[in-house]
Amino acid sequence: MTWWTRGVAVGATAVLAAAGGTAPALGAPRGAAAEVAYHGSAVLSGGLVGVRFAPHNHGSAVVPESMVRIRWSEPLADRQTLPPTCARTEERAVVCRVGALEADGVGEPVVLRVRLRQATPEVRLEFATVADGDRAGSGQRVLVLETGDVYAF
Repeated sequence: MTWWTRGVAVGATAVLAAAGGTAPALGAPRGAAAEVAYHGSAVLSGGLVGVRFAPHNHGSAVVPESMVRIRWSEPLADRQTLPPTCARTEERAVVCRVGALEADGVGEPVVLRVRLRQATPEVRLEFATVADGDRAGSGQRVLVLETGDVYAF
């Protein structure tokens, strides 16, 4: 088991739903659900993508542990400097641990910068909450144009 999934195995049966998806959390009262979404901003300039976001649980159930997989529509450069809570998992994806989320709560912000393999006029980011390596919920997509402007989501 890798460092970012340690502790998630127990919470894997709990709800980890991305924006648009809901499910009952382990031990939660009947009808309680977590609804995890990611709010922040992204900017693309010269093949460098800056992303800043915070996880939000808009639901009524606690999420005991959560991670987010961010997938880019373009391949990432081979070498990346990532925060200690994040790890590269694929050619186009990074997983970041965002921890527990209280009902109707906000988690700690995540700030990362990734370099794309080559400059591009646009990149799509896909956010998905994951449990034990599997995607849960419908996810969230953000299109960022290479204008140097900050795009909020």
